[in-house]
Amino acid sequence: MLNLQILGSGAATPTLTRGVTAQYLNFNERKILIDCGEGTQLQLRKFKVKFQRIQYIFISHLHGDHYLGLFGLLSSMHLLGRKTKIHIFAPPELEEIMEVQFRLTYVKLNFEIIFHPIKLKEKTLIFEDHLLEVYAFPLKHRIPCYGYLFKEKLKERGIVKEMIEEFDLKIPEIIQLKRGNDVERENGDILNHLEFTTPPPKQQSYAFCTDTKYIESLKEIIEGVDLLYHEATFMHDMLDRAKATFHTTAQQAATLAENSNVGKLLLGHFSQRYGNTVDLENEAKAIFENTTCVEDGDVFLLK
Repeated sequence: MLNLQILGSGAATPTLTRGVTAQYLNFNERKILIDCGEGTQLQLRKFKVKFQRIQYIFISHLHGDHYLGLFGLLSSMHLLGRKTKIHIFAPPELEEIMEVQFRLTYVKLNFEIIFHPIKLKEKTLIFEDHLLEVYAFPLKHRIPCYGYLFKEKLKERGIVKEMIEEFDLKIPEIIQLKRGNDVERENGDILNHLEFTTPPPKQQSYAFCTDTKYIESLKEIIEGVDLLYHEATFMHDMLDRAKATFHTTAQQAATLAENSNVGKLLLGHFSQRYGNTVDLENEAKAIFENTTCVEDGDVFLLK
């Protein structure tokens, strides 16, 4: 199950209607915060997300609208009695910033922070357990910036229930068949796993791409993802401004989604010059129909 909630959808500075970049992702009960701009803990409270349950934090880069809310959030976790460790994945300089921040304010957290420095030049696996893989990959921004790909691991095949009784399948045999292995019985019969099982469910996936120039080669990384979040700071009539500031237009993001065969495109990180996102969304939908411009509080669910 993949449940994504948008906590902040604006660029640069928070406003009364849009927070800056932050997202809460519950992926197979892995509780994940992606970026943590100023005011994120207020957004978490506003949208009733229990932030003490967050296990992992992924920071894309060290521009303030993507990480300045982190210190307040961690401090609140401490003040509210958190004891559980938390993992932070981010550019290595953030660890130094955090150490200075807490040292100069005489704050000693009651819980452990396990810091994972991200510094890479190609798509790299940075986390995995038995259900989930997370990859980081470089984007093109004014400072080092990384996107993240969250991908469900392949599940076991399903057993055909009628076969259990018909062939008197034993538990060890069922386990092997579900794992995709043929089974040889004591009498020499071979049970072909393809005949006794159904294919595993499709692996769900989510890609997060913020603060970047248009990168055509991202197609190789995000091909076929169920959900793609991509920044769309500007409309295409401001392409020169987008290039100068290392950002993307709605048209460019939609082109990438179309070429990458993604399931759904989510646009965010909007410049404050846009009072609403109707024109941004229409620009993108002309190329990739299944596009949504996100608003703070939006929830996207894949079962």
